[in-house]
Amino acid sequence: MPYRFPSAWLDELRSRSDLVQIVSGYVQLKKAGHRYWGLCPFHGEKTASFSVDSERQLYYCFGCKAGGDVIHFVMDIERCDFHEAVETLAEQAHLPLPEMERSEEYERIRSERERLLNANRLAARFYHETLYRPEGAAALAYLRKRGLSDSVIRRFGLGAAPDRWSSLTDYLVSQGYSLQELQRVGLSGLKERKDADPGDTRPRQWGYDVFRNRAMFPIIDLHGNVIAFGGRALSKDEERKYLNTSDTPIFNKRLGVYAANLLRKQRHLERVILVEGYMDVIALSQFGVEGVCATLGTALTNEQARLLHRFAPQVFLAYDGDSAGQHAILRGLDIFAAEGIPARVLDFPDGLDPDEFIRRDGIEGFRALPSLSPAAFRLRRLRDQYDLSDPENRITFAREASRIISPLDPVEREVFLKELSVQTGFTREVLLEQVMKEQKDHPPAAAPAAPRKPRVRRDAEPVSEITRAQETLLSLAAMAQIPEDVVNEKDFEDPELKSLYMALASGTPAAALVSQAVDDETRSRYTRILIAQESLSTDQILTMAHECVNRIRKARIESRLQEIMSQLGTLTQEEERRALLAEAQELSAQNQRLSRSSSL
Repeated sequence: MPYRFPSAWLDELRSRSDLVQIVSGYVQLKKAGHRYWGLCPFHGEKTASFSVDSERQLYYCFGCKAGGDVIHFVMDIERCDFHEAVETLAEQAHLPLPEMERSEEYERIRSERERLLNANRLAARFYHETLYRPEGAAALAYLRKRGLSDSVIRRFGLGAAPDRWSSLTDYLVSQGYSLQELQRVGLSGLKERKDADPGDTRPRQWGYDVFRNRAMFPIIDLHGNVIAFGGRALSKDEERKYLNTSDTPIFNKRLGVYAANLLRKQRHLERVILVEGYMDVIALSQFGVEGVCATLGTALTNEQARLLHRFAPQVFLAYDGDSAGQHAILRGLDIFAAEGIPARVLDFPDGLDPDEFIRRDGIEGFRALPSLSPAAFRLRRLRDQYDLSDPENRITFAREASRIISPLDPVEREVFLKELSVQTGFTREVLLEQVMKEQKDHPPAAAPAAPRKPRVRRDAEPVSEITRAQETLLSLAAMAQIPEDVVNEKDFEDPELKSLYMALASGTPAAALVSQAVDDETRSRYTRILIAQESLSTDQILTMAHECVNRIRKARIESRLQEIMSQLGTLTQEEERRALLAEAQELSAQNQRLSRSSSL
């Protein structure tokens, strides 16, 4: 069961999290009145319709209807769940989570995490500065040979580890870090002095750099923290071509991807391109390809697959064209299928990897690459395993291919049946019979989810004039400038709107009410209603409030008068008729008073 945060603690978190400042990290905002406006980050637009209300701490897009408080903005922009968004904001606001408050262990862990992250940040800066010094010449020459410009080197924070035993270690120790801390974060190793005698006062341990004589690739998380490093050997004698940080208290290679920080900043991606290596990411990015990332020295994990699905509706696998890369694609397709994430495979010719291909054929060649469906790729791989000139091989191939085809929809299945008939010589009817047998013997698993379309919420249903007046009254009430005697809960017939008014009247912040919405549609409506009116004076607020109240009450009176008139024709008891007529006269008098009040 997910952890439920106390309402009071969430209110404090919202108060400490400046929505304008947080949104400004993603959207260029301009102030107009008490609102800020910019281009919506959730759908493509050329005219700014995305607004941020600094007073109510709410955002709302008048185009796609996205809206909510600071927590929901982080959820939407980072594609994360409520708990992750709260933890992110709490960390930024330096607000301990409720269950960790006053916990010495929590403070110890948080303090250690901050120190280790800062050690990595200093190390990344050390490596980057070293790249342009004489001891970084070999690494810089390597990066130049790979065609990287200075701007791309800066964008990815690339660097150089000197060909010395303890350059980085000595530097970080001078900055106040212990050898044990540097070992925990994966930057240094420790060795015991074997030649020490009983009277030796030198430290019994000495530290050495884990990364030496390598081109360095900092691994940066979604929030811009340097959490690990990858190093490419510059010497042919080095046993390990690539060396990556092992798991540490701040890094788990199963959970992230390389270039996650850049991926997060790219909006409206139609697909994420997953490659194998750091240089593939950098090369494609340098040629203008967006949405590229790589796994971190390990095979694709389910956690990484789910992370990628936050950023785009589908994933394109763009692994190397060699045998290992092609086998990794099959495993990747299995993982995406298990997670219900649509995936396709980019088909690189001549056994090239993405880096080699885009340098040879350029961005236009890359854009023209065909993408294969999972079934098409699996059938191609299966076909390569058999000599179809042998009858027995043709039979085995046809059976295994039928198993691949069986889960497909009828249209796609028909295409592959025709191809399979040509390849094997079996008729379509025979192959279809085999496919049907496979379906019976091996029922298909649930089909992958359909690609997500950009989220544009549907327009709200048309509302009556009275409902609109009630919504306007709530918007004014959210400003907390309407005297209590002007409006009361009876002015709201809609139970939902009445509940919102009573919560506002009791002092509940508008942002807290929005966060309580049960779904996106309701949250969008609450935000649209509660976001503050544009630059109104106190007199204007009061005038609008009186107009709304009069309109609501007049409508209620007129509705009741119509009911009375319809009832009068059916009553036979004179006493009941007189009572209704008296009520009608009183209502008419109230209506006249409201009309005179409205005209003043």
